[in-house]
Amino acid sequence: MEMQNQKKKSILSGIQPTGVFTLGNYLGAVKNWAPMQDEFDCAYMIADLHAITVRQDPKQFREQILSCYALLLSCGIDPQKSIVFIQSQNPDHAQLGWVLDCYTQFGELSRMTQFKDKSAKHPENINAGLFTYPSLMAADILLYQADLVPVGADQTQHLEITRTIAGRFNGIYGNTFKLPEGYIPKAGAKIMSLAEPTKKMSKSDENPNACILILDDKDKVVKKFKRAVTDSEMEVRYGEGKDGINNLMTIYSAVTGKTMDEITSEFAGKGYGDFKSAVGEAVADHLRPIREEYARLMADKAYLESCYRQGAEQAQRISRRTLSKVMKKIGFIL
Repeated sequence: MEMQNQKKKSILSGIQPTGVFTLGNYLGAVKNWAPMQDEFDCAYMIADLHAITVRQDPKQFREQILSCYALLLSCGIDPQKSIVFIQSQNPDHAQLGWVLDCYTQFGELSRMTQFKDKSAKHPENINAGLFTYPSLMAADILLYQADLVPVGADQTQHLEITRTIAGRFNGIYGNTFKLPEGYIPKAGAKIMSLAEPTKKMSKSDENPNACILILDDKDKVVKKFKRAVTDSEMEVRYGEGKDGINNLMTIYSAVTGKTMDEITSEFAGKGYGDFKSAVGEAVADHLRPIREEYARLMADKAYLESCYRQGAEQAQRISRRTLSKVMKKIGFIL
């Protein structure tokens, strides 16, 4: 990553274009991405090549890629501070992905839990891309010589195989790739379903009232919070057996910055109805700037295009250096 300041470490994050973030995605992770830009040299990638291991409707897919790009910018990712690009617009990813396929062992790939999980979920389409997905992910990371990669629990295996592949290549050809470290981002709030507060909030929930999407309008947000499941007590306090209220307090705390004790005092003597309305209003107000910025960006396609084209150029300037080095070491004619 091109360093503006030699002391800054570089970090690469990728996100698949699977539609609008939920309030859980946002408060749990995305909200922390903007402040990371001051601490690190960041590259943010819409991982659209990874998304086609599952069949996509072309028109909808194109819209989702653009929408996801606009959402990142709306959440405070600044294309002047970070490299924000669409993976498929930099062909170096696919090229290094193939090269690394040839330095990844079949046995290593067959042990990946995500391959087993996704094969079980889509038994009608167990394609080779699903199997070699970790080699492409390794290419994503290694192309940019990233120091750090944010990892959740489900991604640690991918980081391990990336380090294995990089170590194997370095062992054969000499020092080529930087071995990336995992970065555990500051834990955001863990947000549960509004309908079943023992379950994580998810956009695939069949109950439309269980999940808040960050682009939901104010009326929708307030209505969903008014319908949120609580308990038979009437006291707003954090405690055992109060999953619904605990979840609402966590959300209210995340958007207002108030502590649990402050929230308990604020609603002393008030009922759950007042509390649920207050949480709904606070969340809607917190999300309003994101909604407005998203609407503005989606109405200015020319600006969005100039950002993602610039992002692809910046990304390729860095990745091409790594790819050329790799090709030369293997013996290709450049």
